[in-house]
Amino acid sequence: APHVLLLDNEALYKRCVEDLKILTPSYRDLNGLVCRAMTGVTTSLRLPGQLNADLRKLATNLVPFPRLKFFIPGYAPLSVNKRYENANLIKDLFSPKNMLAACDPKRGVYLTCACIFRGKNLSMREIDHQLNQLQTRDSAYFVEWIPNNVKTAACDIPPPEDEGEQSGTFMGNNTAVTDIFTRLLDQFRRMYSKRAFAHWYYGEGMDEMEFGEAETNIRDMMTEYEVYTREDEVEEDDGGYQDYEEDGSRDSY
Repeated sequence: APHVLLLDNEALYKRCVEDLKILTPSYRDLNGLVCRAMTGVTTSLRLPGQLNADLRKLATNLVPFPRLKFFIPGYAPLSVNKRYENANLIKDLFSPKNMLAACDPKRGVYLTCACIFRGKNLSMREIDHQLNQLQTRDSAYFVEWIPNNVKTAACDIPPPEDEGEQSGTFMGNNTAVTDIFTRLLDQFRRMYSKRAFAHWYYGEGMDEMEFGEAETNIRDMMTEYEVYTREDEVEEDDGGYQDYEEDGSRDSY
């Protein structure tokens, strides 16, 4: 797949309990959050708008390297009682409390991200201004060697009535996704050490070596994410970044 949207059951359950105050979420509640995120991602495929971004354009703008293609999704508003101005909507989109994957983006840095907005009377000039302010204020959480790394799209058709007059969908390519894979690898090792459920895979033709290869591939991908967590490590990998900054060609936020 050219890109992967990580939707985590743990995060979905937490959003239902803590934000929507649903103490015993049902599958309908959890799937409702998934539907909101997916309809937001595909908005520009289905509806007209000021700035459209189809899935191909998203992949082009959000995947800087072939293996770094795992996105943290977010959505706002989660609560039907919230009404937004642009600044508050953007603030919530980047908040860990609105993420639908169980990791904290502040533990990593954003390589790229995208915000898709829905609602009447959207001012893209104001949205871009608010995003620039956020990037300037929280510059430590955005890599400097990818200029203009926030993709925006807007649709004039408002979201369903129960979601307010404006809504936003967020996708972030953040190095903190390694926390999710670390947790999955730990769960995998504990089960595979007992060969639990392995017979189902053997029955489908998988070889035991393929399990080891899959684990190695995930570890290699995690290492690649970690390499780009700090700017100084990237500059050591490729000295061209220093020249890129010195010649003044890099845009400032």
